[in-house]
Amino acid sequence: MKKSVLGLLLLLVVFACKENKKENAKTALSVEKKEKAAIKLYTFDGGTVQVNQLRLFSQDSSYAGLSKDFADAFYVIQHPKGNLMWDAGLPEGLVGMPEPFTSADGAFTVSRKDSLVNQLKAIGMTVDDFDYIALSHTHFDHSGHANALKNATWLVPETEYDFITSEEMKKDNADLYNAIIDLTKIKKLKGDYDVFGDGTVVLKYAPGHTPGHQVLFLDLVNHGPMLLSGDLDHFSENREFRRIPIFNYDVKQTNASMDMFEAFAKEKDAKVYLQHSREDFNKMPKTPKFLN
Repeated sequence: MKKSVLGLLLLLVVFACKENKKENAKTALSVEKKEKAAIKLYTFDGGTVQVNQLRLFSQDSSYAGLSKDFADAFYVIQHPKGNLMWDAGLPEGLVGMPEPFTSADGAFTVSRKDSLVNQLKAIGMTVDDFDYIALSHTHFDHSGHANALKNATWLVPETEYDFITSEEMKKDNADLYNAIIDLTKIKKLKGDYDVFGDGTVVLKYAPGHTPGHQVLFLDLVNHGPMLLSGDLDHFSENREFRRIPIFNYDVKQTNASMDMFEAFAKEKDAKVYLQHSREDFNKMPKTPKFLN
């Protein structure tokens, strides 16, 4: 009789443990869904780039004699575990200029209408609300207001950090170096990096345009998986025909990164947004609206 009672008690204990595990799993899944649902992506206007010499964006003569209007977006990602800024638009010195600025070689005409601080007001944020800043790369049209986030941690591939802080860069491209000089809280990355540890905001290493270029993967509860391209592809024709700008740091690396990007987009069934594409920029809701 005692053995029967003991056996019954053991069965009850095992059953209770299984039920607890199920409940714990349900609770964890519920928390995960709530956190994912709380993620918001805001798209901001970091200026306009009029490319007067589009031939620069292909190794061949496909774009000879053509020009194109580029968007220049930057993004805010709000996550329950912190806030991230992705890219930083054109230099804020352009704000308030009476006329757009054209580079000495005539290749680019750039302008920017609004400052970071003023745009953040639309969503009730300030520069001090950011835990992280990550740049797709350190060209002038992606690092414009980076120094304003000096209290945030800069998530940067080690290869990009070494590139932008090199003595050669300080000497020959001081403006690019000075654009990130105030970012002293630095986390150097090697390869991909899951920003919040839950797979919803992931920096994907995609070198070639610069030594440490990266793209951003987001997994939003309503919009679903998406990829922000940085400058891996500038516009749809370049993506379709795999055309690479003549100023890319490494063509072989770029091709490998394109392979990775397309395979990953297919694996995740992710929507791709080309950051300089005016068409893709126009698809994104503008502040105070957001994607989630």
